[in-house]
Amino acid sequence: MKTWRAALVAVLGLMVVTGVAYPLLVTGLCQLLFSGAANGSLVSRGDKVVGSRLIGQLFEDGRYFHGRPSSAGSGYDPLASSPSNLGPLSQKLQQGFASEGAAALAEGQSVPFPSDRLTGSGSGLDPDVSPANAHGQVKRVARARGLTDSDLDALVDAHVEGRTFGLFGEARVNVLELNLALDELRPSPAKP
Repeated sequence: MKTWRAALVAVLGLMVVTGVAYPLLVTGLCQLLFSGAANGSLVSRGDKVVGSRLIGQLFEDGRYFHGRPSSAGSGYDPLASSPSNLGPLSQKLQQGFASEGAAALAEGQSVPFPSDRLTGSGSGLDPDVSPANAHGQVKRVARARGLTDSDLDALVDAHVEGRTFGLFGEARVNVLELNLALDELRPSPAKP
């Protein structure tokens, strides 16, 4: 009986420490030290939350920069986050490349396309595009908004983030933040 009691006290004690005290401590420290990141890195305009820095959004309107193709649900659905899992010989993958390539050519992008113009990310929720992808979309967005290419090229350059700690990843542009800056630069004309 003494062994059972000691075992029960140990199990309950560890449950309280690892299941309650430690998570509360870590949550409290994160809220204290990194409250923005701990709450989802939300992006607000005024009192309205417009998105997250960490999760891409579907921008289909030609007046905005577009993110990478997404296979997550009907596009950037966090409940369906996953890659397409299509192999290099997949007909569906080839058709997706062909349609994305045709759209890029119609927008005025030149060949070779940046790889992230044609391919989705592993999660399907990537909020960033490469600077080359963003610059490739400048002609379409400038034409739709009545702006000059040079104005938009400067805006893209201002939103390029370098490698993390100068070592990890590649240079990137957050599409949501770029589109919000685009709206602040000059409101787009009303849709016809």
